[in-house]
Amino acid sequence: MYLDYFGLKEAPFRITPNTEYWHAGGQRGEMLAALLYAIGQGEGIIKVVGEVGSGKTMLCRKLAAQLPDSVDSVYLGNPTLAPDDMLAAILADLGIEIPESGRQARLAQLNAALLARHAAGRRVVVFVEEAQGIALDNLEFLRLLTNLETATDKLLQIVLFGQPELDVQLADPRIRQLKDRITLSLSLSPLAEAEVADYLRARLSVAGYRGPDLFSPALTARMTALSGGLSRRINVLADKTLLAAYAGQTHTLTPAHLGAAAGDADMQPLPHRHAGMRRWVWLSIGLAAALGLLAWVAWQALAPAPPAAAAPQTSRQPAAAAAVAEITERARQTRLWLAAAAAGTHVIQIAAAKEAGEAAVLLESLDATIPQPVRVLHGLSQGAPAWMILAGEFANRDAAMAALRTLPASPAGVHALQGAPFLRTVGKMRTAVLE
Repeated sequence: MYLDYFGLKEAPFRITPNTEYWHAGGQRGEMLAALLYAIGQGEGIIKVVGEVGSGKTMLCRKLAAQLPDSVDSVYLGNPTLAPDDMLAAILADLGIEIPESGRQARLAQLNAALLARHAAGRRVVVFVEEAQGIALDNLEFLRLLTNLETATDKLLQIVLFGQPELDVQLADPRIRQLKDRITLSLSLSPLAEAEVADYLRARLSVAGYRGPDLFSPALTARMTALSGGLSRRINVLADKTLLAAYAGQTHTLTPAHLGAAAGDADMQPLPHRHAGMRRWVWLSIGLAAALGLLAWVAWQALAPAPPAAAAPQTSRQPAAAAAVAEITERARQTRLWLAAAAAGTHVIQIAAAKEAGEAAVLLESLDATIPQPVRVLHGLSQGAPAWMILAGEFANRDAAMAALRTLPASPAGVHALQGAPFLRTVGKMRTAVLE
């Protein structure tokens, strides 16, 4: 194998979903946050649709791993199960190995198990994969399971993962009641070319690679065309391309290596939808819940909102008070952005001040050379509480470093800088936000 040759500790492009290789690009991170929010609401049926190999199983496993401790998950991966067998599988996942005989007895058994968990402050969510292969009558049976409830709460929630054919099934008027129960519908779209490049780098990094980019922009563009932006096809092509380069005893990947990989995998170019065509369909949640999502995710991922700056003294000018209020609001907006942004997103910390008023002065003094957007974060900077000025938003370290090199050691107007500008990532900043 090519692992030692390329300095890898393990194979980076296995097609078996491994959450250690979870990549939040291509809006996967935002979708995960939306799913966690919807499950937190505890009502309705959730639907995730994506092409074969688009990453549905990876998203499902990551979602299961991220669930709150108070939520138990059940997994149904066989679309051919009859209703009685579905009940038996759900009961087994809930620790009941010997189901009763007959559907009604099993339903009563399931209801009793769910009520016991509800009394203990727990809820149950069922993940159903390959849902497009489930017969209409069995889909309707799944809907009926969501009728198990107390006077105030649903006892069971269902998340359907399926290929686009699932949408065709749900358009059938015979199961319109199920379609009406869907409160969140997400479309897992293929990765765009820039996202494919980030995806390749991220997987190589997890596998231990520390060298320069192996896949050139031209190679990434060709791989995007061949794969259609589907992660499983990307994995197959990348793995075989590395193998072809190893066979040729070169560390430089070429179009010939990729061509050999595509030929070996019998892979022809697929139509690729641009990232701008992604469809986020929010059914029944509406704008208010979408805003609630941002607030909930921020609460889950971060500490409570930073304390408001102390009220300005009466001797201060109204303009100064307004500036402090603006800083506080910017910090709140930054917290929401941190909750939704990919953990690997980079920014440049331009400056830091101990007080919100000082940060307002710093913010006003910045000139046009500072990368946009400019944000304010209230948290820890080099171990001390501070109001930090963050500039830019970069998908990877290389892009951030390129922008950082264009800045002077002390950007114009910044006199309270704690050292020279430096890079920070969203993942690390999430742990630095102050209560």
